Amino acid sequence: MKKFVAIILSAIMLASCTQYAKVQKSMDYDYKYELAKAYYVEGEYSQASSLLEDVLAFMKGTIYAEESLYMLSMCYFGMKDYVTASQYFTTYCNTYPKGVYAEIARFMSAKALYLDTPDPRLDQSSTIRAINEIQVFTEYYPYSDYRSIAHDMLYELHDRLVEKEYRSAKLYYDLGNYMGNNYQACIITAQNALNDYPYTKLREDLSILILRARYGMAKESVKEKMIDRYRDTIDEYHAFKNEFPESKYMKEADKMYRDSQKAIK
Repeated sequence: MKKFVAIILSAIMLASCTQYAKVQKSMDYDYKYELAKAYYVEGEYSQASSLLEDVLAFMKGTIYAEESLYMLSMCYFGMKDYVTASQYFTTYCNTYPKGVYAEIARFMSAKALYLDTPDPRLDQSSTIRAINEIQVFTEYYPYSDYRSIAHDMLYELHDRLVEKEYRSAKLYYDLGNYMGNNYQACIITAQNALNDYPYTKLREDLSILILRARYGMAKESVKEKMIDRYRDTIDEYHAFKNEFPESKYMKEADKMYRDSQKAIK
């Protein structure tokens, strides 16, 4: 029985492949379009996109032009070719700014770039592009049903950029005074991240890193600058404690504070 079913399925697949090959060579663009829609509905995005690419130019000026371009965009999204998908969605929005699918197309363009963003350790150029695209969407459609999803994506991408900055600041801190005052570079990098993204979930981690860097800079300072730098550490401690009184780092912060007070006395 299983063998019989396998034979039947193979025959169906072969017939389907044969039909697809014939349609590819056909000059009947209406039929190609209808078959492309059928493939699209079935989730056969590779076949659908291939046929849609063939008919797209011939659909211009017809009632099917708008739908065919939107479906082609969705096909690339379904194939996880997010960069190409975003490009087609953008083309749709530029071609049909008041089209039936304009809102969802602009949202999907942003979502495609969002899904294409890399690990925080890598170059974040595509993350910045995704952020810009999401901001464009929220400007066009401030009351969209997709706005909460767009905002969530935006916050996540911001945190991704902050994480990269945190990693850079942490690297500076770990280098200490090796070949220069890396503590100061750590403080500047972490503070810039806090200024640019004040509501980041890494705010506490960046803040303790700044305190650690000020303390490390004071400990390894030349004598004439040591007292002032310990005072800066104490000021930083108070700012940290005021903002994060229940911090998981408070025991460490308290020790740096006590050591700084002793050094001044």
